[in-house]
Amino acid sequence: KLAAHQGQLERAAVELVRDWRTDRVLRRLEAMLIVADREKTLLLSGTGDLIEPDDGVLGIGSGGVPAMAAARSLLRHTDLPLRQIAEEALRVAASIDIYTNDRITVEEI
Repeated sequence: KLAAHQGQLERAAVELVRDWRTDRVLRRLEAMLIVADREKTLLLSGTGDLIEPDDGVLGIGSGGVPAMAAARSLLRHTDLPLRQIAEEALRVAASIDIYTNDRITVEEI
């Protein structure tokens, strides 16, 4: 979708959730996806929701809430780089939520 819309993240996300919602096979897929670029962070869901957070912080899965809380706190009270904030927030979530493991892989493009 990104290639079809010349790298415009928001437009590609809108098209993806529309396809996801209307496609006979895909609409049975109960999943969530976080996509981001330098300007926007978006949450896409199989129900057709497209959510943009006010502060750019999102979390999904069983450890999503503690990870978001940790990330928001670190953003407000430290000068850590964003990658390190994400890693630390995931470590906090892993220490709280038994379904979140501590094997973290962060990929930057």
